[in-house]
Amino acid sequence: MTAIAVRAAPEDARLALQAQGLPPLFSRLFAARGVARAEQLDYSLKRLLPYHTLKDIGPAAVRLADAIARQERLLVVADYDADGATACALAVRGLRRLGGVVEFIVPNRFEYGYGLTPEIVELAAQRRPDLLITVDNGVASVAGVQAARRHGMDVLITDHHLAGDELPDALIVNPNQPGCQFPSKHLAGVGVMFYVLMALRAELRQHGAFAHGDEPNLADWLDLVALGTVADVVKLDDNNRILVEQGLRRMRAGRACAGVNALFAASGRQARRASTVDLGFMLGPRLNAAGRLDDMSLGIACLLADDGAHALALAGELDRLNKERRHIEAGMQEEALAHLAGVDPQGRSTLCLYREDWHQGVVGIVASRLKDRFHRPTLVFAPGDEGEVKGSGRSIPGFHLRDALDRVAKQQPDLLRKFGGHAMAAGVTLAEADLPRFIAAFEAVAQDWLTPAQLTRTIETDGSLAVRDIAMDTADQLAAQVWGQGFPPPSFHDQFRVLDQRRVGERHLKLKLGRDGGEFDAMLFNCPDWLPARVDVVYQLNVNEWRGERNLQLMVDNWQPAA
Repeated sequence: MTAIAVRAAPEDARLALQAQGLPPLFSRLFAARGVARAEQLDYSLKRLLPYHTLKDIGPAAVRLADAIARQERLLVVADYDADGATACALAVRGLRRLGGVVEFIVPNRFEYGYGLTPEIVELAAQRRPDLLITVDNGVASVAGVQAARRHGMDVLITDHHLAGDELPDALIVNPNQPGCQFPSKHLAGVGVMFYVLMALRAELRQHGAFAHGDEPNLADWLDLVALGTVADVVKLDDNNRILVEQGLRRMRAGRACAGVNALFAASGRQARRASTVDLGFMLGPRLNAAGRLDDMSLGIACLLADDGAHALALAGELDRLNKERRHIEAGMQEEALAHLAGVDPQGRSTLCLYREDWHQGVVGIVASRLKDRFHRPTLVFAPGDEGEVKGSGRSIPGFHLRDALDRVAKQQPDLLRKFGGHAMAAGVTLAEADLPRFIAAFEAVAQDWLTPAQLTRTIETDGSLAVRDIAMDTADQLAAQVWGQGFPPPSFHDQFRVLDQRRVGERHLKLKLGRDGGEFDAMLFNCPDWLPARVDVVYQLNVNEWRGERNLQLMVDNWQPAA
């Protein structure tokens, strides 16, 4: 069952925005997303939160400045997703530009697991670095930091994940570590690294490093920050929207790095029309494919490439891996749905699935698809090391997945070998023999925490859209805004007459919808059935570009027969 709800737009905020010059429609849309003042839509860099309130960012900048002055060997330890890849590329580019001697290493997820493990430290030690710098990982790497200390290496952790009960003995810059007063807790790993570079540049400036006028403009790398932020699906709060908008502006102006431009080309998209949809659904998956199926070093190399032809070749290989990933995912999803065909998901609060032939790098995507389909917190497992299974999970609003795993770990301390993540996504490792016990414990936590209302899929919309606003200029104005996680793109709910419908491909419908004298083209994907004469529709405004022509098109997200 799916419920349709209208986002509440506080009247005082709506009227305040309208009084400050915003059109009525946009005042309503932004008020419903927590915007109370027009200045929150000012995406100039001067409005970025200052770095000073990030805990220990000052000492981190001093340590890096000293390392640069002494020409110490710096080694960046990356994560194997798009956030980790962009954070690594940013760290390497930024630290080299500021005078550092920098290399990078990225764990292969199938050999070394996640984060700064003792095993990856042993591999890193072969390069004899003086300072390890983690990006998008490390806050839970207590044993890894201890191993690095034994090798005589210092460690600087830059991360954004939630901390565990024990922190590593290292310098840590993480907005989510205990005691950090930074107002935004939603920075991605690449955003944290951007702030570290800001602090480092300020520290170097104080010591006269740019006396000859060669101070770098860190904003030149905001294309990387925007890509990693959107791809990691962190909440686009006011601060993150500034980072993303500024990155998009650079892409549209032709000022992105060669690797980002190559990813646009491999995706069949145009950088001059860059949007958050491109970053989240086109570029991000191609970058992630390297870490899921192969080695994220390929993705990082693409982002570090300065030669356009070389970047295009690397992006082409990433595109090939993404096609392979999609093929594997489709097979796993088909097998998962076949398994669930005899199960009533409505009788459970969670879904946990495992097959011994499933691919460890793709379980997270399959979990996301199943979560969307059944609206249940979902964990999908694949074989890990000898006798282990590794699961990746996705959650629904109101169920903090990492906290749920923590509750299971506290109730049964011998059950989980590793776990970590966010509210909406997390990973876990346990013995294969313990999987039935885990499934029962995880289900018990969900039954305790979730209400029937939370287990009912609810589509939030922005209510009705006046026919006069179903227009190209409205669609263009909407497309120019920054939308994403926590700041969703507007969708509307209205009743239409179905004037015409025809099949496109095997499962899609091309529609002509009518309402109050207006007629509108529309698309409905993955619908095997014909629509009745009148329908209630949840839809978004879209501009369809084909052979140089631009036309308005409604994208139908959900429909049901009109009452």
